[in-house]
Parts: sequence; structure tokens; C-alpha cells
Amino acid sequence: MASAATTSYPIKTVVVLVQENRSFDHMLGWMKSLHPKIDGVTGHESNPLSTTDPSSGRVTFGDGAAYVDPDPGHSIQAIYEQVFGEPWSEESAAKKLAPRMEGFAQNAERIEKGMSKTVMSGFTPESVPVYKELVGEFAVCDRWFASMPASTQPNRLFVHSATSHGATSNDSLKLIEGYPQKTIFESMDEAGFTFGIYYEYPPATLFYRNLRKLKYLKNFHQFDLHFKAHCKEGKLPNYVVVEQRYFDLSILPGNDDHPSHDVSQGQKFVKEVYEALRSSPQWNEILFVITYDEHGGFYDHVPTPVDGVPSPDGIVGPDPYKFQFDRLGVRVPAILISPWIERGTVLHKPTGPHPTSQYEHSSIAATVKKIFNLRSFLTKRDEWAGTFEVVLNRSSPRTDCPVTLSEPARLREAGAKEESKLNDFQQILVQMAAALNGDHKKDIYPDKLVENMTVGEAVKYVKDAHETFCDHCDKAKESGAEGDEIVVLGNRPTRGTTKNFAQKLFSCIICDN
Repeated sequence: MASAATTSYPIKTVVVLVQENRSFDHMLGWMKSLHPKIDGVTGHESNPLSTTDPSSGRVTFGDGAAYVDPDPGHSIQAIYEQVFGEPWSEESAAKKLAPRMEGFAQNAERIEKGMSKTVMSGFTPESVPVYKELVGEFAVCDRWFASMPASTQPNRLFVHSATSHGATSNDSLKLIEGYPQKTIFESMDEAGFTFGIYYEYPPATLFYRNLRKLKYLKNFHQFDLHFKAHCKEGKLPNYVVVEQRYFDLSILPGNDDHPSHDVSQGQKFVKEVYEALRSSPQWNEILFVITYDEHGGFYDHVPTPVDGVPSPDGIVGPDPYKFQFDRLGVRVPAILISPWIERGTVLHKPTGPHPTSQYEHSSIAATVKKIFNLRSFLTKRDEWAGTFEVVLNRSSPRTDCPVTLSEPARLREAGAKEESKLNDFQQILVQMAAALNGDHKKDIYPDKLVENMTVGEAVKYVKDAHETFCDHCDKAKESGAEGDEIVVLGNRPTRGTTKNFAQKLFSCIICDN
């Protein structure tokens, strides 16, 4: 339940939903046809098939986006080519090229012939009817960027901690202990506010080491069992994170928007979350933020900011890129929802706090700090990032916000591919689960564990692993373990000794003081 602690803003609960791997132009670019103030697409945008061959022809951005399979490139090297127009090399990086956003088609064709048409295409407003209504009824930000030009895991780390702690890709080894940086969750807790994470599969927020502490186990709730009930009962905490289904099953389709998942399932999920919030007695105190972790290789025409972006903490990325965390990623969708927002609001570039400040994922922590008057920033990045409380542009809450949203039509004709191999993010979720249940001690960790695993097998594995971790956490608490301790399974007892249950249990606990 939201804390009774007071703030100077009408917002008492901030709800965050971060979807997967889509650019602004791909998802919302064609909304410009309905709302001219949006910096979207006109149909004149294009990319060359080859940036070095003028005769290669150009691919014009279209409106035929629907079901996407396979997945476009979105590694740090792929994004470099998409933004700067040539493959990454030390020599190229030294040139400090301008971000011309001309390499999307070229990079796509390098992955698969014909993929350029896929990445150079966006959804019509009618294809994403839930977003069409939300953009018209509330606010869209057309200058929100991924925190860094890299894949899912580093950008998701930025969302709640304003840093990836040096990660520039999905790093399975760092998952064993968890990423150590402070998060907005601890900042809220220290100030007497509450937070809750509502998950559908084992939560990706367990990437953070501190959230594995015994004292925070109570903050995790199964979405299907608790989210709507907490909305109805007015029990949502001050900071709410909603996590989606990252795996695609026939009976429970993936709803995170990651290719090759059906975007209509993501639309249904946003609709479900919105309608639960709208029906809550807390509605007049809610700000709901929807964004995407990174662009997923899809085209966007707005140049990526490369000037005046501060490193969060001075950590340099690993070889060979040695990324300095001094430029942002590609622009991604961001929709802001509250009864305190005028219909059809469009949020452009922020006016501060610094001349070069931008909206990016660290803006979430920065805005939460401002709304709840928290003591300190997490890193230099959220200190720099623009805050979006300015979107609350009414003196009183609206009474005409829609109670329900449109039902989206299915975009994928075939069923889920439960026997398919895992995408990069699904692999890292399985590896995180292995760090929770102790399988990280086995020879199969990290690569052999996932190399032949199917989606269907992964779902069972992560569910069982998470339940095992939670069971041991409960037993640790019952045995008197302190709240700041973290259960680590898989520690092997010293040879030649025998232990009773309590000794075995506490050999699996480490103190985090």
C-alpha cells in the first residue's frame, strides 16, 4: 500500500512498464498523421541499402509493420552501424562520426536479405489501437532515448538504477552475484515509501543484487494473482513495476513485444494494466509510464544524442569497445498516463537541468526523486537526465478518462513457437534463474545450459528455479536470518564434514552488510 508520507505533487503512485525492443518510429511514428505536433514520420524517410554504394538504392519507411520474425540486430556493434552508417572498428570510433541514422537498412541486409523492409516499417495507428487511444487521451514523449546504444539487459539496468555498472551486453557472469549498484527501490525504502514488483515470469528486476535480500522478498507479487486485487483494494505501493511475459507459449503468449512475439498481445497487456489502474480508488494519484528498453534494430529518424552525456559512474565498458557511456541509444516510445494530464499532450526535449539533458530511462529515477523528495541521486546520469513531472499540466484531475480501451486484433496468424531456441534476453533470464537455484555452480553454466533449451523448457526451468529460491528464502527467514542477507544456493560444503539442516541452510546465506 502507498505510504502516507506526503509530497508536494498530486502523484502518490508511479507505475512503470518497460516493453521490449521497438523504436519510436516503428511503434508511434505514424501517430503524427493524427497529432501533427509529434515528431514522427511523413513517409519521406529512407535509408540506403549501402552507405558506400550510391547506386544501391534506398528503402523508404513504410506503414506495413505487423508480425516480425526474425529479430533485427541490436547489439552494441549493430547499433553503431545503424546510427553511424558503417561497421564498428577502432578506426571508425576514432572519427567521432555524426549520427546520421543511415545504417539501419544496411545492417538489416547484413543479417538477412530482405530484412531492410522490416526495419524500415512502422505500425499504423489502427494496428496499435491501445496506443492510439492513450496517445490521444494522455501524453506522448517524442524525445525519450534508450540510456545507451546496446541490448536489453544494460538498458533495463538503467531503468531503476541510472547505470548498467559497466555492462554493454547481456552479461551472464555478473548475474551470479547480481549487479551491486543502488537502485530507486532502496531509495524509496530508505525514505519510508513503498514499492512493489508484479511479475508474470520470474522478475528481471532480480538482476539487481540488493533486491535478492530477504527483507525485499515481500515486495514481489505474482501479477495474475495480486495486481488487479491490489488495484481494486487501493493497495498499490508508491513505486510499482509491472513485468510482462518474456516467453511465448500457446496458452500464455508472450506480451513483451519482443520479436517474434505478437504486438497485439502487448497491446492487450497494456490495456489490462491501464483498465485495472483506471478502476482503482487510487486512480487520481497515479502516474503510469510506458516505455521500451531499446529500439530492437528498428529504424528511427531522430539522431541519437552524442554530446554532453555524462558517464553515470566513470566505469568503462569491456574490450573491444571500451564504451565510455557518453552517448545515448536510439529513440524509443514513451507514453505518460494520468488524470492530471491534458488530452493530446506532447512532451519534447526537456529544458534542464543541464543544457544537454535528455529524456532517457534515468529520467524515471530522477522524476521519482523529485516527486517523492528523495535525499540523493543514484548516479551522475539521473542527476543530468530530464524530469517529466512537467507533464502533470492540470490543476485538477480529469473525470473523463476512458474506463476501457479498444480490443486489439491479432497480428500473428500462426501459434507460438514453443520448440524454438531462446532469444538473447530469454537466455539471460534462464542464466539468472540458474544463479538463483544454484545451477551456476555446474559445468553447464552459462552457455551449455541454454544452447539447446527450447522456449517451453525454459518456462518450466525459470519457474522452478524461482520457486526454489523463494522457498529457501522463506526457510532462511524462519530460521532467524537477517533481512539484509541474501540466499545463495549451490555452495558446496567443506569435504569431510557433515551438517544438520540449519547448518546447511546458513552455509547458503551470505551477509550483504
